Amino acid sequence: MAKPSRLEHVTKVVDPQELYRVISQASSQNPAEVRASSKRVEELLDYFGTFDGLHEIAATRSVPLPVRKQSIIQFKNKALNHWRSRKLLSDEQRVRIRSRCMTFFDEEDDTIVECNEVIVAKIARQDYPTHWPSLLADIMDVIRTNLEVLCGTPNGDPRSTLALRRGLALLNSVLKEFSGVKLLAGVKTMVHIIDQLHEVMFAYYSKLSSMISALVPLALSDQRTADNLIVAHFIYKCLVKMALWLWPRLAQPDGGFAKLEPWFLQLFQSSTGQLKILSELRINLVLALRASGPSDRLTLLSVDRLTRHVRVFGKFFRRLQQLKPDKFVQLPTGNEIVLYYWDRVVQATNGPPELIQDAPTAVFPVRFLLQAMVLFKENLSRWTPFRKGGPKTETTLSQEFVEDAVRLLVTRFIPLNLADLEGWMSDPEEWVNLEDKENDQWEYELRPCGERVLMTLSSQYKVYVTPLLETTFKQIIAQPTIDSASVIQKEALYCAIGRCATHLQEVIPFSQWLQHNLLAEARETNQYYPIIKRRIAWLIGKWISDMCSPANDPNVWDILLHLLRDRGPGTDSVVRLTAATALRECVDTVHFDIDVFAPYLPTAVTELLKLMGEADTMEAKQRLAKSLNVVIERAGPRIIPHAQMISEGVPQLWTAAGEEWLFKAQLLVVVTSLVSAMKEQSSLNSLIVPLVQEGLSQGVAINLDEDALNLWLAAVRNSSSLGYAGGPGLIDLVPLAVSLLSDNLDLLGKIVSIVESCLFVDAPAVLQSFAQPLMNAFVKALTGQAIMTNQKDILVCLQFLTQLAPATLWGQAMHFAGLFSHVVELLNHDESSPSLLTECIYLLARIALADRQMFLQLVSATAETMNLSEAKIWEAVLDHWWRQFDHMSEPRHRKLAALGIASLVSTGRPEVLDRLPNEIFNLWTDVFFEVKESRSLAENEDASPLTLHWDLDQVPQSYYAGSETSVEFDRRKTFLDNDPVRITQLTNYVAAALQEAERNCGGIHVFNQYINKTDPTLLKQLQNELQT
Repeated sequence: MAKPSRLEHVTKVVDPQELYRVISQASSQNPAEVRASSKRVEELLDYFGTFDGLHEIAATRSVPLPVRKQSIIQFKNKALNHWRSRKLLSDEQRVRIRSRCMTFFDEEDDTIVECNEVIVAKIARQDYPTHWPSLLADIMDVIRTNLEVLCGTPNGDPRSTLALRRGLALLNSVLKEFSGVKLLAGVKTMVHIIDQLHEVMFAYYSKLSSMISALVPLALSDQRTADNLIVAHFIYKCLVKMALWLWPRLAQPDGGFAKLEPWFLQLFQSSTGQLKILSELRINLVLALRASGPSDRLTLLSVDRLTRHVRVFGKFFRRLQQLKPDKFVQLPTGNEIVLYYWDRVVQATNGPPELIQDAPTAVFPVRFLLQAMVLFKENLSRWTPFRKGGPKTETTLSQEFVEDAVRLLVTRFIPLNLADLEGWMSDPEEWVNLEDKENDQWEYELRPCGERVLMTLSSQYKVYVTPLLETTFKQIIAQPTIDSASVIQKEALYCAIGRCATHLQEVIPFSQWLQHNLLAEARETNQYYPIIKRRIAWLIGKWISDMCSPANDPNVWDILLHLLRDRGPGTDSVVRLTAATALRECVDTVHFDIDVFAPYLPTAVTELLKLMGEADTMEAKQRLAKSLNVVIERAGPRIIPHAQMISEGVPQLWTAAGEEWLFKAQLLVVVTSLVSAMKEQSSLNSLIVPLVQEGLSQGVAINLDEDALNLWLAAVRNSSSLGYAGGPGLIDLVPLAVSLLSDNLDLLGKIVSIVESCLFVDAPAVLQSFAQPLMNAFVKALTGQAIMTNQKDILVCLQFLTQLAPATLWGQAMHFAGLFSHVVELLNHDESSPSLLTECIYLLARIALADRQMFLQLVSATAETMNLSEAKIWEAVLDHWWRQFDHMSEPRHRKLAALGIASLVSTGRPEVLDRLPNEIFNLWTDVFFEVKESRSLAENEDASPLTLHWDLDQVPQSYYAGSETSVEFDRRKTFLDNDPVRITQLTNYVAAALQEAERNCGGIHVFNQYINKTDPTLLKQLQNELQT
């Protein structure tokens, strides 16, 4: 065991015997031993030599397999993050570990091998080529030697084949790791790797592919065939890794990529040719096997490996297409191979349905057809003859080709199949849930994929597709639909029309279709008609939400509401759930007309609530709740007559939901929308209060806090009172707000908003009961870890508080909580933010304006508390009043500062009057110059409105704090209109303050001692302003 360096002498050295013993216990089948060893394992991982010891145990074949697995897993999970640590590994140990990594080529256990692949790749990323220059050569030696054995002997050697597979998998892992490196050094290394490998790996694959291409059915049962297929597959995956890494970089002028372009093109062209050969070979082999009866294990293994190998070509082409779609269509044979894929789709649909299965032994595996359809869809936009801009390709599709493709999609891929119908019948709600997820999963299912191909064809070749769909539509709607086959085909056509709605809106008379066909079909009682009805609901939702028609036709609501409530023959829960989703899509549109929808509103609310109660899955309930929420939002005040029905249904749904947090969150959103729609007419406190309390309770808040706070805020903003006669009131939630204000930094911003809104509703009621705990909570938040934004929000809230309630309700609490002293400390703190200090001055100005005697009492009490003289407190306050004045940009704030200091001047305090000749007179003259005001002449001058020449613009939107759609907006507006800053003429207020100061300081002789220190020019300027 190597010793740690002297620099790391404090690190303990592992005892190899103890390490082996502990790892053996950790891999035991006895849970008690595993628990006992787990802590010691963690400790040993910080010892010098542990990683080397673990790797040695894993590489020793005589050690029991569970112990080896445990060792290499621990190494993989821990050592790679500390590979460069001199504290845990020496250079000699790193050399040994790298060498040992090359001994796993003949390892039979897959877990150990997979861990080794990760380990080698991660170490190579750090060490190759500088510290591990032989890595690639070592791997390639193993591959070359064993590939010669595979190709040169008739039967092959199983151990040699195993080593070959392990070597190729290891190389693939290393290539994958370096493909993800973005730094320049890693890019250069990848170029170096490709330089060494690209030609030799291509030659290896060419050699094997010629052998695979000559396969006959009898050879599938040969082990040699299975070996050849898996080896070829791994070699090709390595080629693909290199090619995909090169593809986006070929256009770059430097970096050494251009020299590899011929090889890339050679690989791509040979891949397109090989795919055709292998695909045709596989189809013929599988058809021959189906005709010859059951197959043995080796045959099935060979077919599975061939299927996987064919699929990797499709993955290669698809990834190239995703990375550079414009360049992909320009690749030689690129368009040709995509059309070949589409031909296989056509071939598959022309044969018996059983040829298409989601199995490797199918003639046309579903995953192969999906690759074909996705490749075809993505190339369509580059093949259109009508494309504007971009490079043109020689490949364009004829009208006949496009029309045949559309017919194939509408008749074979888009119709519901037997498996769809079985899923519908066995679990309707889950089936609807899966259908709604098709937007995300369309690349993995044939039917949604076929729909997306049709949509792309309709968009790129609309001059061909639109007339065809129009003609088909006219033919189909005139035909009777009585049996299951005709119903399924009509459903597929309706699906096609909905998917292509934006291109068909000009040729399909939607209103007439509703009136003459869909209304009758929605009421049909035929046993097969749920299939049609579900699609009708979906189609209407799609057509309206895509803005093809406005939602102002009563027939739309007639059909949807009938489908929503109908429980007779010819319908089912899938139809009702789909109608609920379609209702939401139609209501939630720009052109929605509530006047047309109003007669249907009671039925919509009733049925949505009923369906929520009936639904079994929370996902379905959540979807229905979303529909109800949108209906409430768009109905606005029209929902008020139905509010009681909604509110009475929520508690039962809430209780039944248990810990289904997503559904509970949606219920909170529904109640929030209801409160916002009802505004001051809301009488839902008996529902709101317990919902908010539970939503913010211990263990629940982590899931529901945001939605519970939104409900709380909406309730307060739309309430006219915090109390509620005969039931719980919003005032009961104030203690919860106080608690959260003190202890919850994450929710602080929203809680401050809620407290502020409560104050706007009834500040005296809040303060009479909770003044002291509220002030304590404010101070705790301000002195804690609250971010600057939250601290400013609290100071703004306090400014409102001082205006909304008399000082007798907040002054004493402010002092006992230490709030005033905290503001003074902020002013004395050199590192305080200027914007925060400015808010402090605004608060002090509001206190002075509200009650100057209270201000004096607070100064006096704070001086005593802080063990300072009152002069020191006044010094801090007045110094910053002048300093922060320059940080006040809005005229209303500068006037507030002027009014506040005038109020303090009127007290006659010598500390204030000392500042009159300079700072205060300068501040006033500045504001007089900026803030021009006048009062129109009238008999009663005080009654006439003050004209604010300085406030022609609106206050910043932030003043309303997002309350524009609530009752609080009017409260804030009224409050603003009556703000002393807006209704008090500054010159008159200053003149009165000076006269009062003269009386309070001891008379004119004392007062003149302060005035006489003023610069005569400044004094004259001030007198002129006051006389104007």
